[in-house]
Amino acid sequence: MLQPFHQPARSSSEQVESWTRDRFDLSSDAVVVVADVRCQVPGCPPRETLVAFWQPGGVRYRYKVFKPVAEVVEADVPVKWLLPSLEDVAGLGCECC
Repeated sequence: MLQPFHQPARSSSEQVESWTRDRFDLSSDAVVVVADVRCQVPGCPPRETLVAFWQPGGVRYRYKVFKPVAEVVEADVPVKWLLPSLEDVAGLGCECC
């Protein structure tokens, strides 16, 4: 059955991984992890999607989408020029994102 065009397409972890690989030009051997998690921090959405990936040299990046993975659409993946701000810096002191 066809869905109305205004509804976002449903996605899976594999689809979010594919969009992330395409957006950031990741090689097929790059590690990309997509997780649908329940947030325990007050004020956080009850479920969110966490995406982490590593580039050569072991640099880790991550971003969150504040909705379940089944509701994520390609437009939710950050634009490529934001990559430096997605670096997972140890000791940043921010447990919320």
